[in-house]
Amino acid sequence: MRRICAVNRFARPVSGTLLRRLALTSIIANVGIVVTGGAVRLTASGLGCPTWPRCTDASYVNTSEMGLHGVIEFGNRMLTFAVGLIALATLLAVLAHRPRRPGLLGLAVAVFLGIPAQAVLGGITVLTNLNPWVVGLHFLASMAVIAAAYALWRRTAEPDGPTVAVVPAPLRVLARITTGVSVVVLVVGTWVTGSGPHAGDHGAARNGLDPESISQVHADSVFLLIGLSVALIFAFRAVGAERATRAAIVLVAVELGQGLIGFVQYFTHVPALLVGAHMLGSCLVLLATLSVQWSTRERRPVTPTLQATIPTDAEAVPVTA
Repeated sequence: MRRICAVNRFARPVSGTLLRRLALTSIIANVGIVVTGGAVRLTASGLGCPTWPRCTDASYVNTSEMGLHGVIEFGNRMLTFAVGLIALATLLAVLAHRPRRPGLLGLAVAVFLGIPAQAVLGGITVLTNLNPWVVGLHFLASMAVIAAAYALWRRTAEPDGPTVAVVPAPLRVLARITTGVSVVVLVVGTWVTGSGPHAGDHGAARNGLDPESISQVHADSVFLLIGLSVALIFAFRAVGAERATRAAIVLVAVELGQGLIGFVQYFTHVPALLVGAHMLGSCLVLLATLSVQWSTRERRPVTPTLQATIPTDAEAVPVTA
């Protein structure tokens, strides 16, 4: 009996560590497939497999006649299975963890189901001959999966008590606005991509927007995002929220790096290598934005005296995030 209790005592921390590592691996894998998907487009391999779900009308795999473009496109399709297996392993780890963690299962299922949904959108992009609007949705679907994977990863390190705010309500609103603007930047960025030269195939259509005009709109939204992020640094520092301040500083640093890449690629006529780096930067901006949002709240451990110990001032108000 003592031996069984000892095993149970040490099994839980190991399982929790494994779960957290799997959740982090899922984030990395989903960011990786965004970058490799960008490589497909930037090498004009978007129609390397001209149909879907088969690679050709007669084969599920690429053939030697399809050349390098077929290898690149089919290889990216195979990576989807690898990312899906990681998501499945994470989901199984959530189900096997004891005690069962509330909130983790829904996030793990969202990540797992988001990957085939994203793959279907990728198939639709092929079937529509790389329609730029569908390509944009394909990218944004990947961003949604990354966001869910990040939420799962952060949640694995938290206790299961109630969520409380650690900054005043106006600053939480400012953080949400900043997150919203970050999403707008991502969306407008897909419009810029859809108007630019890297269509994924030499015969693919463009969205018809003027590249210079939509790039200016994108730049303006980036300036707004940076301004809001800088404001968050000073606001968080003013209320003594050190963790939130650090997260906002990281966000601004990532935004400045991403903005620099964006400006250089624009004035150097969008070379493929910089466009790929910009796609990676988009993922990092999203993750840094979510980190700021997460830093405005925390979860308290479940204890019998929890309700009596939660402060009642504006800096520790229960929230539902």
